[in-house]
Amino acid sequence: MREEIIIRWLRKAESDIKVVRSLLTVDNPPTDALCFHCQQAVEKYLKAFLTYKDIRTRRTHDMETLLNLCIEQDKDFENLEREKISHLSFFAVNIRYPDEFYIPTIDETKEYFELVLRVKEFILKKLNLTENEI
Repeated sequence: MREEIIIRWLRKAESDIKVVRSLLTVDNPPTDALCFHCQQAVEKYLKAFLTYKDIRTRRTHDMETLLNLCIEQDKDFENLEREKISHLSFFAVNIRYPDEFYIPTIDETKEYFELVLRVKEFILKKLNLTENEI
């Protein structure tokens, strides 16, 4: 059962990646929405790892909290880009409200997407999975 949940997290993260990959190719992409999907993908990868370690988390979009839980389980997570990952939390909640409205640049968006791909690769190695197994 736990393995099924892990795979579900990974597949949902892959859906977020597909959205970003697809929309990055259009003229004037909705970068705020793309950064939201970047946040969602990283969140799901971290939650897949925590599920693998049998760590239950409350429903949260706080990336720093999730990353700290991962670090408690595996010190290698300290090598991930903590500041960038933590900043992704902004795109989960704050950016959706008018008083915090912000449109990331295309370069920022591409940076976050590259971060997603690095986190994906890192997590898949930790889970001993290949992309074909998702």
